[in-house]
Amino acid sequence: MKLERSKVDFPLWRKKVDRSLFDHKVTPIPSWACDIWNIKKKFKNCPSKKDPKSQVTIVFEKKRYQGSVNTYGKNGHRLFFGNDCVEHLKDTFLMSYMRSLEEKLDWDSEEQIEDKIPFWEFLDIEFNSSKKEFLFTAHYTQKPSFPNLFQRLVGSPSLKSIADEIEGSDKDRIHKQNWKHRNDLNYEIGAKNVLYFLLDTEKKLIYVGEAKDLVKRLNQPHTTISNWDYFRYNVLPPSLDKHRVLLERMVIRDIASLFPNKKVKESVAISDYSLANDKIDK
Repeated sequence: MKLERSKVDFPLWRKKVDRSLFDHKVTPIPSWACDIWNIKKKFKNCPSKKDPKSQVTIVFEKKRYQGSVNTYGKNGHRLFFGNDCVEHLKDTFLMSYMRSLEEKLDWDSEEQIEDKIPFWEFLDIEFNSSKKEFLFTAHYTQKPSFPNLFQRLVGSPSLKSIADEIEGSDKDRIHKQNWKHRNDLNYEIGAKNVLYFLLDTEKKLIYVGEAKDLVKRLNQPHTTISNWDYFRYNVLPPSLDKHRVLLERMVIRDIASLFPNKKVKESVAISDYSLANDKIDK
C-alpha cells in the first residue's frame, strides 16, 4: 500500500498524470494553487515563455530543468517545461505514457481510454516561491506487467519512431541513446542506421563507427578495440541512410582533433583517452 508522504516542504498540488504532460509539455495550474502559491502576483502579465519574468526551475529527482509560468485568459496560469523534462516524465510514468500512445492509436473509440485501461498515476507539485522553483515528486506509479521489457522499450528508437509517426511528426529526428554496458547489446530494440561509439575503459580507448544494424555489427570483432566495454549510438533518420559513411568520417575527424590518434598530430588531447580508429581523414 502506498503510504502518504511524511516530508513536504511547501503547499502541495497532487496532479493526476495525463496525456497533456507528454503531448503539450504544459499543465494548467488550478486557481486554488495559484492563490496559495501567490502565482498571480509573482507572474503577472507573462504571456510569453521567453519573458524573463516567467522563467522558473523545475527540480525532479535531483535533476534541474528550465520552465516557465505564463498567463492565459483572464486569470489563468500554466506551467510549461521542455523536452528534457518530458522525457524524464515519460521514463517515470511509463504506463501513463504507453496508454497515451494507445489512446492516439484508438482515436475513433467512443470509450474513454481510462475506462478501457483503468489506472492512475500521480505527480506531486510544490512551489518554492522565494527561489521560483517547482518541486516534482512521483507520488504513485503503476508497475508495468513486464517491467524489464517495458523499461528497455520506453527508451528505444523503435518506440520513439512509433511516437513520431502517431503524432504526425514530419521532422527528420536523430534519436540519441545513452551509454550502456556491453552486456546490454543484444537487448537493443530498433538500433538500425546508426553512428556508434565504443569505449575501452581499461586501455582508455574510444572508437567511432557506423552500422546498418548495430547488434550484428558489434557482435563482429573490432580488432582495434576488441575489449570495449561500453557503447552508445545515434539512430539516423531514413533520409540520412545514404550519407551514413560520410557522417561517420566527419565525426571521426572531429574526434581526432580532440583525442590522441594515429594520424592527426594537432590533437589538443582533452583527456587521457586515445582514438582507436585506423582510418582517419587528414
